[in-house]
Amino acid sequence: MGMLSIGALLCVSCLCILLGIPHLNKDHFLMKSIRAASIIASLSLANLCAMATDGVGQDKSAPPTKPQKAAVTAQIELEDAPAAKKEAKWLPLFEKNSLEGWESTNFGGEGSVEIKEGVLTLGRGDPLTGVHTKKKDLPTDRYEMRWKAKRADGTDFFAGVTFPIGKDHCSFICGGWGGGLVGISSINGNDASENETSSFRDFKNGKWYSFRIRVDNKVLKAWIDDEEVVSVDREGKSFSVRAEVMPSRPLGYCAFQSVVEVKEWEYRVLD
Repeated sequence: MGMLSIGALLCVSCLCILLGIPHLNKDHFLMKSIRAASIIASLSLANLCAMATDGVGQDKSAPPTKPQKAAVTAQIELEDAPAAKKEAKWLPLFEKNSLEGWESTNFGGEGSVEIKEGVLTLGRGDPLTGVHTKKKDLPTDRYEMRWKAKRADGTDFFAGVTFPIGKDHCSFICGGWGGGLVGISSINGNDASENETSSFRDFKNGKWYSFRIRVDNKVLKAWIDDEEVVSVDREGKSFSVRAEVMPSRPLGYCAFQSVVEVKEWEYRVLD
């Protein structure tokens, strides 16, 4: 019932009083009519409230219903939630046309070293050619490195990266011992040909390969072309480098009797 029904009932009551209908207690009828109208008005108001709750004819300025409150609360919680941590940015280890902060490593018998348009070229050494950094602000733990390299000429390792692992150092060797050995030198005194990281791969001259090393608190990992080739737990193990690449510490790159090109050598700190 709506306001129209209330008005009609009141009109009937007044009409009865005015016409003087016999046997009708006018005062009693009027009080009953007013009481009924009051009840009808209350029911109508309740009906309107129910309609508003259901979203029918709801005033947009009215307070939100329970579902709306839940949505608003969820939105606030989402906005207040901490943003997902972004991974650290990859940073270049050398400049496009400069080896500032780096030196040609004095192995004895090393070949030429030059960089042009972001490509580091190592000439054939007898036996080694390489570079090492003099920078003091590079990470020693919880970091990643990646780079691309190709062996333009030669038959031995073309990606020999010596790097820090906590307070120690070790080397990731790719293409050694005749051109195909992959592994970490050294773990518990055993080099890449003698420990659990040892594997073999057919590297083609003139082809670019992608490499990545990850040093975290528990595990040392390495990849070639996104294929994991090294995964070794650090706990209970000692890491070291072979005597001939000691000059590559703390971070260096070298190749054995090969002409090599290296580019996009970058690092980032892990969270």
